[in-house]
Amino acid sequence: MAQPDTKKIFFENLSGAGKAIAVLTSGGDAQGMNAAVRAVVRMGIYVGAKVYFIREGYQGMVDGGDNIKEATWESVSSMLQVGGTVIGSARCKEFRTHEGRLKAAHNLVQRGITNLCVIGGDGSLTGANLFREEWSGLLMELVEQGLIDSDAAETYSALHIVGMVGSIDNDFCGTDMTIGTDSALHRIIEVVDAIMTTAQSHQRTFVLEVMGRHCGYLALVSALACGADWVLIPEMPPEDGWEDKMCQKLSANRAGMKRLNIIIVAEGAIDRSNKPITTEYVKDLVVKCLGFDTRVTILGHVQRGGTPSAFDRILASRMGVEAVLALLETTANTPACVVSLCGNQSVRLPLMECVQMTQEVQKVMDEKKFEDAVKLRGRSFENNLKTYKLLAHRKPESELPSSNFNVAVLNVGAPAAGMNAAVRSAVRVGISEGHKMFAVNDGFEGLYKGQIKEIKWADVGGWTGQGGSLLGTKRTLPAKHAEKIAEQMRQHNINALLIIGGFEAFECLLQLYEARSSYEEFCIPMCMLPATISNNVPGTDLSIGADTALNAIVETCDRIKQSASGTKRRVFIIETMGGYCGYLASVGGLAAGADAAYIYEEPFDIRDLQSNVEHLTEKMKTSIQRGLVLRNENSNENYTTDFIYQLYTEEGKGVFDCRKNVLGHMQQGGAPSPFDRNFGTKISAKAMQWISKKLVETFRQGRVFANTEDSCCLLGMRRRALVFQPVVQLKPDTDFVHRIPKEQWWLKLRPLMKILAKYKTSYDVSDSGQLEHVVRNRPKESDASAPM
Repeated sequence: MAQPDTKKIFFENLSGAGKAIAVLTSGGDAQGMNAAVRAVVRMGIYVGAKVYFIREGYQGMVDGGDNIKEATWESVSSMLQVGGTVIGSARCKEFRTHEGRLKAAHNLVQRGITNLCVIGGDGSLTGANLFREEWSGLLMELVEQGLIDSDAAETYSALHIVGMVGSIDNDFCGTDMTIGTDSALHRIIEVVDAIMTTAQSHQRTFVLEVMGRHCGYLALVSALACGADWVLIPEMPPEDGWEDKMCQKLSANRAGMKRLNIIIVAEGAIDRSNKPITTEYVKDLVVKCLGFDTRVTILGHVQRGGTPSAFDRILASRMGVEAVLALLETTANTPACVVSLCGNQSVRLPLMECVQMTQEVQKVMDEKKFEDAVKLRGRSFENNLKTYKLLAHRKPESELPSSNFNVAVLNVGAPAAGMNAAVRSAVRVGISEGHKMFAVNDGFEGLYKGQIKEIKWADVGGWTGQGGSLLGTKRTLPAKHAEKIAEQMRQHNINALLIIGGFEAFECLLQLYEARSSYEEFCIPMCMLPATISNNVPGTDLSIGADTALNAIVETCDRIKQSASGTKRRVFIIETMGGYCGYLASVGGLAAGADAAYIYEEPFDIRDLQSNVEHLTEKMKTSIQRGLVLRNENSNENYTTDFIYQLYTEEGKGVFDCRKNVLGHMQQGGAPSPFDRNFGTKISAKAMQWISKKLVETFRQGRVFANTEDSCCLLGMRRRALVFQPVVQLKPDTDFVHRIPKEQWWLKLRPLMKILAKYKTSYDVSDSGQLEHVVRNRPKESDASAPM
């Protein structure tokens, strides 16, 4: 798709020369802040600006001196994988006073700084906006006191502010995810997965407290990601009498042969009277009413610690670059903005609109308008809550609608982490809709062999955190076995099909659609969910399993780089999976701080390889000790991993030595990441609701008959929305020889990796964030799309 020409700016035309940018982290720390600082520093230097660290947040700005120091390219090396914030963060009472802000203004003017990049929560960003509004008055005071002259006041007359939200609570309105939230979810899920094994051994109930004084996002998403029995959050307090309902549910789960119960409580959980609900209260309640062996675990600051996840590194790097672009484009009349994420898209929003909306949430909660509080949190939060309610609380048989439809679920292609979460979600939503759900083992091979059985609500308990594919999966395509598959579908009276898998699943759905003219059994609603670590399915920006694979790559790269600490200069050549799709190599390279990533989509030759070696040689002559080069497994049939390793070894003699590593199937294994569990759960629930709607629409004269294009769809994430797309319409967008989409959004991230690795490159910012307004009145969701 051609990019609009309205804003096709490249860095030859975009200069920061003569500008000074300062970056600070304020308030509570969050994993990923360092990645944001690194991106701001390197992007700022890249465009010719001077960049300064302000250490210890606003306190450092007020104190001045060595707290405000010019940053160099090398000063942000090796900080990408470090948690917390290496430039320090502090809460500053003095900055809240007029005198404190006057000192801060003086310290900035002395260094010619008029561009501030603030990474923090709503309090930090509100303080920055107040500082900006007072700026001209503060300069006049400094002139009157003789601390600066009138020329300096005129030269530095406007202060420009761009914010990035760093908060593990994800409590800032206007953005789907704040920096640090995904990493905090990783910490929580690691603990929950570990607790589940001991709880199962002793048939225990565990009550876990997670952070979130005013926001229940962490509690809600971790409950969704681990299949918790009950969750308590501040935005949606339980109805009066919840204690009895909770105990009934815990008791029913135990009666259904479940050996453990997990209850997740946000630290700010309240009841309908705004009274706190504590973990101790919940524990005492369970012990008193049920007599279950119950333990309390308070996670505390564990959630803030540890290395940032791949998602947080990529988010922070993208936001850091976007913040510098926003500062370069700002004028005296531009309002202070915050750089945020909507779906998969960078957006710029007026800072104070977001802050006011965030503060409004607390106000409506105090007024006990809890439905409004949920809506103000945004569509992502609202969808999470709806999905959790749908999956966690089973309606009595008498209350279920009776649809008499049979829906089959199967996995196709290679296993991907998150497939089981998607199957669990499909089964439970299907049962809630009144359908009879069938599980097919071993994909289409199992389908034509008759490996089909009914699957019940309790059968999928505990599936969310399991890696691989519990149903079994094969790469067999249906075309050769169409007759046998049709016969099995007729025998079991299958009225709809949900296929979860990668590129093979896409090909399977196309073959079934094309066989409709020969077999009426295939004239039923069919939907595919993309699930592959390669992220090579057309019609979607993201696939279930890709995030888990990225985290495996990044974690391994961190360890590999650390293995060279204290040794001589060393370059690592790492091979990733992905077939012909370079997603894992490119996005993994951005998250791991790679110097280069070789992929099929961006052809390279010996001159490029030589240029990369020379670039690394130059870098190694400075203080940088380690280099990282990623190569997609099918990037080039001649320039193999061995060839690149030998070339780098030979050309780097006397400067650095080389090591190689093929990551292999470790990228496919392991427990699914919180993102993949959540993504798989939500899109699967959405797909089942679409199937239910289509079944009703296509039921005529006692049977289901669906032969239109829009009854055979792929559900994918496109920029900001989940979209159902007829698979036949995706054929022209697909390169079937190399099994990749013809256009891939993530290729726009490759220049970021090169810029952050000190390569001179053109960077098209036609797709960069535009200043928008916070949407309050949300458009009614259509059948075609739904926000994440």
